[in-house]
Amino acid sequence: MASVKEKELQQWIAEEPDSNSCYLQKFRLYETRSNFYMIGRDKNRTFWRVLKIDRLEPSELNILEDSTTYSEIECYDLLRRIHEGNKCTGGLKFVTTCYGIVGFIKFLGPYYMLLITQRRKIGAICGHAIYTIAKSEIIPIPNSTVLSEMANSKNENRYKKLLCTVDLTKDFFFSYSYHVMRSLQKNLCDNKTEELLYGTMFVWNEFLTRGIRNNLKNTLWTVALVYGFFKQVKLSESGRDFNLTLIARRSRHYAGTRYLKRGVNEKGRVANDVETEQIVFEDSPEGNSVQISSVVQNRGSIPLFWSQETSRLNIKPDIILSKKDPNYDATRLHFENLAKRYGNPILILNLIKTRERKPRETILRAEFANAIRFINKDLSVENRLRFLHWDLHRHAISKATNVLTQLGKVAAYAVNVTGIFYCQTTPNLRPGRLLNCSWFEKSNSSDCSLENLSSRSEDSDNLEKEVSNGSGSNDARGDYHVRCPMFQKGVLRTNCIDCLDRTNVAQYAYGLVALGRQLHALQFLDSPNIDLDNPLAEELMRVYETMGDTLALQYGGSAAHNKIFSERRGQWKAATQSQEFFRTLQRFYSNTCMDPEKQNAINVFLGYFQPQTGKPELWELDSDQHYNAGRRSPNFADENIRSFIKRSLSDGNIICESDSPVVGTDIERKEPLSGKMQGGNAGLSESTPEISTCESEISYCRFSPSMSRRELFRDMLEDLQCPESNHICYDNHGDACTCSNFLDVDWLSSSGNSCEEETYERSITSLSSENFVDGLKLDITTSASETRSSMKEREQSGVEITNDGGSAGFSENFADWVTHGEILFR
Repeated sequence: MASVKEKELQQWIAEEPDSNSCYLQKFRLYETRSNFYMIGRDKNRTFWRVLKIDRLEPSELNILEDSTTYSEIECYDLLRRIHEGNKCTGGLKFVTTCYGIVGFIKFLGPYYMLLITQRRKIGAICGHAIYTIAKSEIIPIPNSTVLSEMANSKNENRYKKLLCTVDLTKDFFFSYSYHVMRSLQKNLCDNKTEELLYGTMFVWNEFLTRGIRNNLKNTLWTVALVYGFFKQVKLSESGRDFNLTLIARRSRHYAGTRYLKRGVNEKGRVANDVETEQIVFEDSPEGNSVQISSVVQNRGSIPLFWSQETSRLNIKPDIILSKKDPNYDATRLHFENLAKRYGNPILILNLIKTRERKPRETILRAEFANAIRFINKDLSVENRLRFLHWDLHRHAISKATNVLTQLGKVAAYAVNVTGIFYCQTTPNLRPGRLLNCSWFEKSNSSDCSLENLSSRSEDSDNLEKEVSNGSGSNDARGDYHVRCPMFQKGVLRTNCIDCLDRTNVAQYAYGLVALGRQLHALQFLDSPNIDLDNPLAEELMRVYETMGDTLALQYGGSAAHNKIFSERRGQWKAATQSQEFFRTLQRFYSNTCMDPEKQNAINVFLGYFQPQTGKPELWELDSDQHYNAGRRSPNFADENIRSFIKRSLSDGNIICESDSPVVGTDIERKEPLSGKMQGGNAGLSESTPEISTCESEISYCRFSPSMSRRELFRDMLEDLQCPESNHICYDNHGDACTCSNFLDVDWLSSSGNSCEEETYERSITSLSSENFVDGLKLDITTSASETRSSMKEREQSGVEITNDGGSAGFSENFADWVTHGEILFR
């Protein structure tokens, strides 16, 4: 007998309307001399709607939607009557079949309509089809008899050509019934109207559709385009098939090309901001319950004000770090946004270099660590940013280090602390229903509530216990067991300099660890671990490699540098070197010769530049790093008053004329990282937890308390006194600092990221002190630091480190893990 909760869920599902009845999916466009008529119908051909667009207005957009729902016969009868009424001017003519409106745009003359004229199915999520654009068309709205001279002007044609360089047939995808701009977990747990979803950061035609959405107050006629990557493959494990879907969603905020979009802007938006989601669901017959799991990770440019100027003489331009934001307000805004999107904790994996002959990346590494340290002062312990600085390049060239193995250890930490999303759906939910979790919200008194499941269990084998609850199958009476879902809370944010090549390797390592957890949750695997030699690891590598190439082409102009993947597959070294060389040349050519035009096209498509008569044209302005054109009002009815073109960042933020720093203000932040956060220049607030430091002339690294298993990722900056014998490294200002505040870097790689020979301006490098256990004696010995500064060499002898808290919180295998490494949870 099914439980009461299961019956309630099945009853709720039965009450949900058929999602296919809510969406128009195929359209036919007709024209008369005075109007366009668009006829739209649903997938099941059960109802028809009519849209009329005025063609007599040369520079305005007038759209009228018929509120009547027609049958097929009624609709064609209406078209016949329209034809009869317009015979004297040529009647009603068929123009094209289409599959949705991408949007409307205006340059200096008339409005244009962008249509999808051919589509191609590339996958499905729980029965909801995902499509890409196979062909698109741009159609002028006004009749040729009312077009102004401006419609055929040289500048108008140049803008049209510029818009067409945004190839809608490459890397754009959409769905009529599934909110592909959001993660699976958000679709299930957070109800939002379609109109609000168009305003999210991953809908690239938000500007193009703004006029029609504001006019009609619905989204029946438009499709929301997501830009990035979508790939779905069918894999097999233990004789059972499952579908793996990898989605990369590129943010439209501060969007652009490699050297023209770097770092962060004043709103906290970063360049190359991409959300990656990995979805796994079983391939079960129609009518059976289906299990599905997803995990999300993030990549994005280092959230500081920095830039690089392209040069045809220098393949590696200097990095310019701005001092305009001493209180890191923009950086703080960025991490507040991440916490709002994904929850806490935010884990930061920084892969840039720790040592260089000529400081480039190291400058950013030091400043980024300073920013994190500054921001963490205002956050509670549980909400502090958790970071790891790990030089992937240095480890990749070391024969003693297996990069993927080391990154796998970091990924295991991250997955264990943030968790994964998992749920089981009943057969009724599969075919054509928009995923919705209002039932879970109604049942918040049960163990399935979001509040109970979003926080990780205190027991180390929480995942295994949750998976084992319920068989997920139907019993003899035909009742389905609905297992409790699990939720991801927090996110791993990875970056290198470009967030392309090194970042993609790290994201693959995370994806592989997550895949093991997902297949374990779906009961495909007995153990949550997948070895690098497993055929599944090779299949997943191919998908991530394809994603990396796609994202690199979008932002960097060439496919990704996949040296680590090539070496893993045993590819001939000379072939790998040749491939890497040509990709470097391709990227250099694209960045120096093609990117300015590409950036201009992106700015026009996203509405960050809107041409205005009498104002400078887009190609007459300076580098995109320093400007953005003014915007038109979203109201298409009245555009006589137009704002003056201002120099600003790409999403409309005005840059100060002087180089004065961004000053922290008393702006109320709706959802800060932790409670009410003060401005950047307010220092520590009264509510900020005390952070004990060493009472000496030189600040030592802060010590962390010993950890229980439930506190594996507890922040290291606890209220403990720093012993003088702690392992420290210093920057040129005498400040102590760490390579990680949640992970023992020495344990991660014995050959790796130590602090020896790594002191430079404002360097932020040292070993974490998270390697002590009660009753366990550790020898912490450091060699003399060989630095370019005048700092004296120091030596530290071994010391016994104990904790008064007792050893009750530690198991034998935990102590063994601290000493020898390997995997904590087996």
